Amino acid sequence: MKNIDEVEKNFLDIYHKMRLLFYHDIFGVIREREGSLSAMEAFSVEVIDILGEPTIGQFADFLNISQSNATYKVNSLIKKGYLEKQNSTIDRREYHLILSQKYYNYRALMGAYIDKMINRMGESYSEQELKQFNGFLETINTKMMPEYDEIVSKQE
Repeated sequence: MKNIDEVEKNFLDIYHKMRLLFYHDIFGVIREREGSLSAMEAFSVEVIDILGEPTIGQFADFLNISQSNATYKVNSLIKKGYLEKQNSTIDRREYHLILSQKYYNYRALMGAYIDKMINRMGESYSEQELKQFNGFLETINTKMMPEYDEIVSKQE
């Protein structure tokens, strides 16, 4: 179907542009210096953010890496100030990975661009058009990505 091909192209174009703008801003800020994130560490903190305070085991399982590899990554992120460990209230032997303010400052770069884009949409589209667009996004978010739900449910 031609319309589906156009939707795919536009979706991928937006996705690529957002990623490139994010990477442009991140690499402009982080630079190669003591305490800066490597690309793999940047991806790791984003995964931890999305998983929402996982245990180190959940983090390792999600990435399909060994517990020792995950521990190495986590310790590096703690040393650089992007993560903290917090003991579980249920099992004191276990701890959760908590993102620090330093991470949230890093993440704000992407949020700032999204805010700018959303404001532009508000200026360009009617309330009805925004409501319809939001309905599409909600459907995509809740019904079109069952793989996400399967992966995340394994972490709980």
